[in-house]
Amino acid sequence: MSLYALTSKTLPTGLRFPESLTPDPPCIASEGLLQSCRLMKNAPPVPLYPLHFQEIYRDKVWGGDGLKTALGKKCGARTGESWEIADVGKDSSVVANGPLKGRKLSELLKTRAREIMGDDVYIRHQRFPLIIKFLFAKDRLSLQVHPTDDFARAFEPEGTGKMEAWYVIGATPESRIIRGVLPGTSEAEFRESLTNGKIEDCINKLRVKEGEVIFIPPGTVHSAYGDLLLLEVQQSSDFTYRFTDWGRTEPNGKPRELQVERAIKAMDLQSIGVSKLKPTRLAGFAYKRDLLIKCEKFTMEKIDLPAGKRGKEPADPTRCKAFTVLAGRGRFLYGAVGKGRPKAEPFAKGQTFLLPAALGEYSIHADSGCEIIVIYP
Repeated sequence: MSLYALTSKTLPTGLRFPESLTPDPPCIASEGLLQSCRLMKNAPPVPLYPLHFQEIYRDKVWGGDGLKTALGKKCGARTGESWEIADVGKDSSVVANGPLKGRKLSELLKTRAREIMGDDVYIRHQRFPLIIKFLFAKDRLSLQVHPTDDFARAFEPEGTGKMEAWYVIGATPESRIIRGVLPGTSEAEFRESLTNGKIEDCINKLRVKEGEVIFIPPGTVHSAYGDLLLLEVQQSSDFTYRFTDWGRTEPNGKPRELQVERAIKAMDLQSIGVSKLKPTRLAGFAYKRDLLIKCEKFTMEKIDLPAGKRGKEPADPTRCKAFTVLAGRGRFLYGAVGKGRPKAEPFAKGQTFLLPAALGEYSIHADSGCEIIVIYP
């Protein structure tokens, strides 16, 4: 129902709303109510602030309870993904805090895209360009591949590929990431192994541990398993092509859908490269801050902030930044004018915040020791 959809029984006069404010269905208004509506229409927009969003949960056949036990998520026992920030297809994150609570990201971007994303990001992408999610793989993800932008433009309606990176939050001795194929593997050998159920013979398996970063360019054959907790940053695309799902079935007993031929067309057998990226210490900070990855589509950094310390983020109207809290709790301090007190927005482990480009200078204050991943396009 519209904000102004009041019943005529409550309205004392025969005045009607102007067209620009007409609700659906139309109603009758008093002069006082009309004046209030005019004021609301001309009111300045709500000042932006650090935005936290409701999680979008995805149950998966390979999921488990790791997101609940490790991060305190209010999800099920087979949840595989928690989308923290997204605006793709029918999935648009909903603000969970402050005056904009209940508003979809897609709705906000219709009128405030430059303020939220920043001039540079808006000009390059026209839409929010990333999906940030937590992922818990108790069992194996399907053996899969994502398309490049060029491939997606040729074969998909949206035309956006999927470059991604995984940051390992938690792992066990049995945890593995499959990344690429073994050197020298040909397409014919890959096909034969897939057909004969011997695909294990030509894929590259990695032991992984907490703190490692795995870069997965489009075209890279990949999977993950073994009670593995990951932070995934990716292009805003949901295109995945499966080679195999290890013989699993859907809840209705039917085999899961595969896209073998399209996956083979999209894969890049030369996408091997460096499997694990080494962090690089960033200079100029009074606290530990490492560059985890800087690729064509996004950058990831890691902040380690001791309890009681504060890290300052300079104003940057060109781009927004997301902050995913892996450990600790604290506050974003922002909006200080002159010598006035700044506003504070609390954060805690397992939460992700989007800091709009128009926010100006702000600080991160650690109430307890914090580990935070900073992500920006």
